[in-house]
Amino acid sequence: IKADDLDAIVFPGGFGAAKNLSSFAEKGEACSVHPEVKRLVKEFIAKKKPQAALCIAPVMLAKVYEGEASKPKLTIGNDEEGSGMVEAMGSEHQECSARDFVLDAENRIITCPAYMVGQSISEVAEGIEKTINELIKMIP
Repeated sequence: IKADDLDAIVFPGGFGAAKNLSSFAEKGEACSVHPEVKRLVKEFIAKKKPQAALCIAPVMLAKVYEGEASKPKLTIGNDEEGSGMVEAMGSEHQECSARDFVLDAENRIITCPAYMVGQSISEVAEGIEKTINELIKMIP
């Protein structure tokens, strides 16, 4: 799959993002991102296509952007340790509730903390719905 095949991309969180698409669960900020995921995100960056990441998935974007001139604004909620790792990888972390999202208009990234801070399915669903609606608005 290539960026040209897609209008936008959404990375759901959970252990899939932290253990399969990256090694964040095991290695924290010293993680790596699956080579195909990294390639696809880099293509999205180059083509300025919109991306969304939910729950723990924003750490993958932080890792891919590590060393880039552009530093994305991301959220994984209000977890001090996790937000510190996002910033250690060179991204800006912004606290956010489960019912909302963080928009980085310059980098065309939307992130939502979802179950990183959410206490109920209804508040997580609200934040994810807002995130996806904003992502759809970014598709030309």
